[in-house]
Amino acid sequence: MPGRRSVNTVDDLPPLREVIGKYGLRAKKSLGQNYIMDLNLTARIARTAGDLSNMDVLEIGPGPGGLTRSILSEGARRVLVIEKDERCIPALRDIAAVSGGRLEIITGDALAVNPMERLTPPVCVIANLPYNIGIRLLLNWLSPPSWPPAWTGLTLMFQREVARRIVAQPREKAYGRLSVLSQWRCETSIAMELPPEAFTPRPKISSAVVRLSALAEPRFETEPTVLERVVARAFGQRRKMLRTALHGIAPDIEKVLERAGIRPTQRAEEVSIEKFCALAGHLADTVPE
Repeated sequence: MPGRRSVNTVDDLPPLREVIGKYGLRAKKSLGQNYIMDLNLTARIARTAGDLSNMDVLEIGPGPGGLTRSILSEGARRVLVIEKDERCIPALRDIAAVSGGRLEIITGDALAVNPMERLTPPVCVIANLPYNIGIRLLLNWLSPPSWPPAWTGLTLMFQREVARRIVAQPREKAYGRLSVLSQWRCETSIAMELPPEAFTPRPKISSAVVRLSALAEPRFETEPTVLERVVARAFGQRRKMLRTALHGIAPDIEKVLERAGIRPTQRAEEVSIEKFCALAGHLADTVPE
């Protein structure tokens, strides 16, 4: 047809606002959707993940595909996207059609799918995560059956408050369960912060992109499932002394804390990752399955 735009590459695709209008992709609060419309910004996020030319990339919740386009444009070897919202699939298929066979689309719930078996290492995850499942996904990626995991790096968008919890240090207000579990096995950093106006619809809070790089081995040896239970319990009652917060988790918890080099009167926010790992080690035979 005369005047019709020729689309041969990802860069030839129409602006996201046109795509959203064409397919009726108004963001749904129930799905935790907040779109980034600025492709210059999505390109910055993709570049934060480093050289993608030898990487398979997993993206969760691509929506209309702005970040997907940037990941492909940055040269990713292959991209696998998981999208729950079936309204977005036609827009993603438009991207796949000009991706040179590099884009695969899975329609479904990211919490119910194991995508790693469909990817070839090295693998990284780049995603503007839906707010309502972001933390659950992160904890899943941090607790695979064995370590190192299938992925080498995570570049993830979170609410700024969550991002600060991931990188926080002991005695900082944000230090908590996510800090311990993330930093025990990864190098963590905040790569950039984004104001509410960077998104459509505009959320009430700011966001941040966090980088997590998997360590070859955890920083300290311990039993992962016990560590997860201990920090969940300790920070679940963070205002209480640990002898109270962990009461009943093992016989004579005060002596166990002392053997781990922790004063029973300390609170969770005062305890280092190393000492939490030591505590989990001492508790490994006493914490019930």
